[in-house]
Amino acid sequence: MSESTISKRLIELGIVLPRASEPAAKYANCVNVNGLLFVSGKGPVGGPQGKLGKDFTTEEGYEFARQAGLEVLAVLQDALGSLDKVKRAVKIQGFVNATAEFEEHHKVLNGCSDLLMDVFGEKGSHARSVLGAVSVRNNLPIIVDSIFEVEE
Repeated sequence: MSESTISKRLIELGIVLPRASEPAAKYANCVNVNGLLFVSGKGPVGGPQGKLGKDFTTEEGYEFARQAGLEVLAVLQDALGSLDKVKRAVKIQGFVNATAEFEEHHKVLNGCSDLLMDVFGEKGSHARSVLGAVSVRNNLPIIVDSIFEVEE
């Protein structure tokens, strides 16, 4: 069996995916509807707690968003068996746990966007939205929600 293209790419990038996290409540990790895989919201590895603009800088938020993206990739890998089955990233949405004064939500979510582009190339290009949140589950600094087109 040959190594997949995306697996090789992860090795080149020095990326080791974490184990796919389990849902935090009563919902599915992902749902496939007509070739669109909707991945439930994922937070950064290790569960850091705090707000952007108070406890964390924009640069730290960028790393948290990248870590949340790694969690998303782990769920995709678990659900599909291979990241090569991802046709393209469709959309990501970030919920940034931030102070009212924080204005760099878009720079934070770039951590996940850059990861997807690094891993999938042009197939990683996606639409996105980012919102500031008064609070999120477990006081995580960011939660990333995502949709991917996948092989059926």
